[in-house]
Amino acid sequence: MSNTAATPEVRMTIEDHIAIISLDNAAKKNAITPELMQQLSQRLTEFDNDDNLWVAVLDPAGEHTTAGLDMPKFFGPTATAKPIPDDQIDPFGLEKRCRKPLISVVHGITYTIGIEQMLASDIVIAADTARFCQLESKRGIAPLGGAHFRYLTRTGWGNAMYHLFLCDEFSAAEAYRCGFVQEVHPYGRHRERAMEIARLICKVAPIGLRATKAAALTYIEHGEKAAIEVIPQVRDQVFASEDFKEGIQSFVERREARFQGR
Repeated sequence: MSNTAATPEVRMTIEDHIAIISLDNAAKKNAITPELMQQLSQRLTEFDNDDNLWVAVLDPAGEHTTAGLDMPKFFGPTATAKPIPDDQIDPFGLEKRCRKPLISVVHGITYTIGIEQMLASDIVIAADTARFCQLESKRGIAPLGGAHFRYLTRTGWGNAMYHLFLCDEFSAAEAYRCGFVQEVHPYGRHRERAMEIARLICKVAPIGLRATKAAALTYIEHGEKAAIEVIPQVRDQVFASEDFKEGIQSFVERREARFQGR
């Protein structure tokens, strides 16, 4: 799925309704520069704004997810980092968040920001080569991209504090045990599996999926009462769609639904 590039870049390729977004700085273990962060935000925004794209697979090029931030370019005297514009998708999901399903593919070194970005997605498929570490506190700082709360929502207090306090490197098997990743496969096969899942998601009504994700985020952000109160809005949104009619008709005719995303 990924071919490395000579110049660091974030590519987006399209397969039917699937966007494959590949951050490529493989020569430096996909260290993320401010420019790559901006490009990643731009590609996610393009995906989110295109009604013909229903699911994205985030597939870092090469053998490693990322070794983390290119620290001098973010925090040094010649730093070039700029805030993500308010109208663009935040790769960490801390500000504007993608409305559609996101699948993260991880492999090899998956450190710090790599973990935080994968936890901002919805499903994570890992290679058995993946190695994880939230090591900011070893450098005298702390996680700033969401690890402090997404570890909790994914894996619970004990597992979260265990890895956040130890700043240890842990395996794909441990990430699966904790719930950080949903499946682990041999390297290479994990990319194939991510695409299989994306194609399966594309068989489901995209309007229904976006409504489901929005409602789930309402619960995460505002609690159970708010999630209950949003149900009428969800119902009105999906019942007004052509996909709802197609879903009912396909059930009556005992055939697979052919959704159009409208």
